[in-house]
Amino acid sequence: MTNATRVIVINEKDNVATALIDLKAGTKVSAEVCGFVERLPLISNITMGHKFALKDIGEGQAVIKYGEPIGKSTTKILRGEHVHIHNVVSRSQAGLK
Repeated sequence: MTNATRVIVINEKDNVATALIDLKAGTKVSAEVCGFVERLPLISNITMGHKFALKDIGEGQAVIKYGEPIGKSTTKILRGEHVHIHNVVSRSQAGLK
């Protein structure tokens, strides 16, 4: 399996990618956004179907998937870190429209 099939970025505005297979911390993955391939190491284990940050996301910033905010970070999320309910509140909980 190539790096290109390990993760997917849905929209060019996204600041997260989704793992298509289980990935271990330390794995280097390639994520393609707008024809540009960015290679980054994962700092967390990422379960298939879960998200990780493509760039640092500051506390209180929108988490963007599908080109739309899906929630808000409750703490700083580092590039390559798991993005899930332990560090994000949902769009409705965050009061996002």
